[in-house]
Amino acid sequence: MAAPQHVPVLLEESLEFLDVRPGGVVLDATLGLGGHSAEIARRLGPEGRLIAFDRDEQAMALAKARFAVLAEELGSRMPAVEFVPRPFSEAKDVVEPGTLDGLLADFGVSSLQLDEAQRGFSFRAEGPLDMRMDPRSELTAQQVVNQADEEDLANLIYEFGEERRSRRIARAIVRARPIDTTAELARVISAVAPAMKGDKLHPATLTFQALRIRVNDELGEIQSLLKSAESLLKPNGRVVLISFHSLEDRLVKDSFREAAKRGVLEILTKKPIFAKEQEALRNPRARSAKLRAAQKV
Repeated sequence: MAAPQHVPVLLEESLEFLDVRPGGVVLDATLGLGGHSAEIARRLGPEGRLIAFDRDEQAMALAKARFAVLAEELGSRMPAVEFVPRPFSEAKDVVEPGTLDGLLADFGVSSLQLDEAQRGFSFRAEGPLDMRMDPRSELTAQQVVNQADEEDLANLIYEFGEERRSRRIARAIVRARPIDTTAELARVISAVAPAMKGDKLHPATLTFQALRIRVNDELGEIQSLLKSAESLLKPNGRVVLISFHSLEDRLVKDSFREAAKRGVLEILTKKPIFAKEQEALRNPRARSAKLRAAQKV
């Protein structure tokens, strides 16, 4: 299985702040298609160790194919690599405390998930309302859309999507049920909350974001990783986190600030790092990326 072309977001900046050294131990909490991890592996050398988490088995299979090619290229310079097919909230159950020189997480939904209609993440192509990053999980977007009561649905869309028209959208969804596909849901939303002049986002973007966050418990996952990160790092170990919307970024910012007040972390990025103009033009997904980094004291 060949890995498709993949452009990792804020790659140069991630490597700079991780400060990967030969012989180090680095955790990539969000392996995806392996773009960040492959470059980390090049820098770790034969004495180094890379631990790669991802709950998406399809992505992990493709990343393993990429690493098989990398191993042929690097030969004896290839570090030890451990693939862990679990959510990153479970890192504390796998990684020994105080052993990491670096921890990286890219919280965005992967291009693989968005581009494959059958995964149900995107309204741009018709597919089942699924949205599960781990297909073994029980909860799907179809269940949330068709079973949640109107008030819960409205609150979910408002809280996780930061969508001001949440009540109107929830009411329309309840009236249109059952809704089984991404395209059906997008049509229902667009009919009652059409794009305003100057809007850059599709009318369904924020509702789809809210459902994806709910189905995958994305904010809970991030909170778990943030709680365990400082204990997993060695002294002077670094944590580099890439967020794609304000809810994620706020969790990271607040966690770093609280740890800095306790004297556990030193914040390396006083303000978030954004993609350079060239990268944003080359990779539109990078436009909303924000990188924050900290070092264990």
